[in-house]
Amino acid sequence: MLEKRKYSGKTKEEAINNAKIELQEMEENLYIKETEVKNGLFNKKVEIEVVTRDEVIESVKEFLKELIHNMGLTGNLEVKKREKNVTFTIVSDNNSILIGKNGRTLEAITLFVKQMIQNEIGEYFPIVIDIGEYKLAKEQKLERLAKKVAREVAYTKIAAKLDPMNSYERRIIHTALSENKKVTTESEGEEPNRCVVIKPKEEE
Repeated sequence: MLEKRKYSGKTKEEAINNAKIELQEMEENLYIKETEVKNGLFNKKVEIEVVTRDEVIESVKEFLKELIHNMGLTGNLEVKKREKNVTFTIVSDNNSILIGKNGRTLEAITLFVKQMIQNEIGEYFPIVIDIGEYKLAKEQKLERLAKKVAREVAYTKIAAKLDPMNSYERRIIHTALSENKKVTTESEGEEPNRCVVIKPKEEE
């Protein structure tokens, strides 16, 4: 559980400013939830709960370490912070258990952690959880597939439908071809059979 600090002010902006001063943090590194507004006869008071980005990251680290321990595994955890995303890479003595068949265990862990954070801070927190760079290797494989199929579509002018993928995999395909001048991508179908279709761009 994250420790939430409480701040107050006559306005929400004043309460946030009080939090920024005490925590020595910029507002974009704070997760803020308005908890109470008191309207008195002569004064108004706004209360907020605040958690820092680093505290969220530390909470996820502790959860993943405990998960590895409870599964009877030993391993290391590396954290990489980018502008918006945070990647947690676990290297254990049995990566395959944490990955699961076709990455399903890893997907379930990621979904659970994301939901846990959202319940705590009240908003989406962008994270990636990887096991022994499984996701990184998969991303590279999907990017190569996207570019290969895109070349074929650009040459034949015939659309190609890829195998069903989850939202994370589809996003990799869309991103890989987002700046391609000869093809366009779109998702079709319903989950769990939703897939990416790569189509030739109409010539101007």
